[in-house]
Amino acid sequence: MNILFIGDVVGRPGRRILARLLPKLIEESDAHLVAVNVENAAGGFGMSRKIHDELTGLGVDALTTGNHVWDRREFAAEIESCERVIRPANYAPRVPGKGWIVIETDHGPVAVINLAGRVFMPPVDCPFRTADQVLAELDPDVKVIVVDFHAEATSEKMALAYYLDGRVTAIIGTHTHVATADQRLLPRGSAYITDAGMTGPRDSVIGVKHETVIEKFITGMPRRFDTATGAVELNAVCVNCDPRTGRANSINRVHHELETE
Repeated sequence: MNILFIGDVVGRPGRRILARLLPKLIEESDAHLVAVNVENAAGGFGMSRKIHDELTGLGVDALTTGNHVWDRREFAAEIESCERVIRPANYAPRVPGKGWIVIETDHGPVAVINLAGRVFMPPVDCPFRTADQVLAELDPDVKVIVVDFHAEATSEKMALAYYLDGRVTAIIGTHTHVATADQRLLPRGSAYITDAGMTGPRDSVIGVKHETVIEKFITGMPRRFDTATGAVELNAVCVNCDPRTGRANSINRVHHELETE
C-alpha cells in the first residue's frame, strides 16, 4: 500500500499547484490514500467547508489541520459537516470536530490521526497520552495508521515518533513549512520525517510575503500577513507499507516546483 502525504497547503497558490499536480502524483506513486494538511488553505490562515469540498473533489481522502484550524471563526460551525477534516485529537473534549478518522481503501482500512505539539505552541492536552487513548479505541483490524504531528519543536516530534514506533505506520511532522531531510524507518518499523514541508509560494517566509515579515521583525509592529505570489512548490512524502501488518517498508520525499501558479 502507498500513502501520499502532502505538506501544509498555503492559500490559493498551494491549492492551485495541488490541483495541477495531484493526478500525476497519484499515478506516479500509485497512491491508495492521499492525506493533506490544510490548516493554512484558506487565504493562508484557516480552513473552510468550500475548500473541504474542493480538495475532496480532487481525490484527497483525509484533511489534517493544526493550531490555525479556527482562524476562520465560521469553520467551528462547519467542521462537523466536513467528514474528511480532522483537527488535533488532543484538543479539549468539548471542541467541535474529530481527531481521527478511518478510511476504507482497496487495500484495507487506514486510520489518520492528528495531534498537536505543546512546545512553543498553544496549550493542548498531552499528545503522548492522547495517542495512547486513540490507539486503544481503534479497531484491532486497522493495521495502517498515519499520524500527522503538528508541532514546532523537532525534539518533541522525534520523541513522539520513538514513542509510537512499531505501533503506527508513519509519524509525519507538519507546521514549520520547511521540509526536513531526515526521512527514515525507525527501529520497530514506523516511517518518520520531522516535517513534510509546505505546498505554496516558494519565494516567501513560510508562505507569507517576505517584505511584510522582515518589517515585523525589524519594527516589532503588527503587520497583516498576506500570502505570497509567484513561483510555487509542492512538498510531500510517499510511504509504502504492508497493509497486513501496518509496517512501513519505505518513506521517500516528493518535491516539485512551478515558476507560476
